[in-house]
Amino acid sequence: MDTTKREIAATAARLVVEEGLEYGPAKRRAVRDLGLGTRTALPNNDEVEAEVRDYIQLFCADTQPAELAALRALAVEWMERMAAFRPHLGGSVWHGTATRLSDVYIQLFCDDCKSAEIALIDHHVDYEPRMVTGFHGEQVEALSIHAHSRALGEEIGVHLLVYDLDDLRGALKPDSQGRRPRGDLAALRRLLQQEKDVE
Repeated sequence: MDTTKREIAATAARLVVEEGLEYGPAKRRAVRDLGLGTRTALPNNDEVEAEVRDYIQLFCADTQPAELAALRALAVEWMERMAAFRPHLGGSVWHGTATRLSDVYIQLFCDDCKSAEIALIDHHVDYEPRMVTGFHGEQVEALSIHAHSRALGEEIGVHLLVYDLDDLRGALKPDSQGRRPRGDLAALRRLLQQEKDVE
């Protein structure tokens, strides 16, 4: 990685951790904050994630593990509630780089794409439907909820991304680093148990 890309990645990482920005907006803002041209080559997400991990290790090592555990506990709660829709956790909460400013991203794989929305309505859950970029770069519907985290004592954004059941086949292919890009409820529980065993 060249010096400019490294500088962008480090600046973006700070914005991700301190302001809760997603990687794309953080990279674009880093370019602006550093006074670089709009055509400047950007680091990829893996490079930004490596800088995020370094930043957390340096500046948040005392607080981040508890915040991550709280977000994962909130994810378990919502994955249990939405168990009928084969929920999988992705993003920074799954990969272990989340802080209290991070949102929770849960992918649902539905036989009928409206069924998840109907389930929320039936349980009187307030949500906001919107379109977001999915894991193949396509537009997918997200049902966004403000959920209270008891452990953090604040509202956290939980986004339920609605996919077709057929999308589940390609969803578990390893990412560029050979990791599972998302995990189901059993995998998340194993992760939480491993962390407890390490303590």
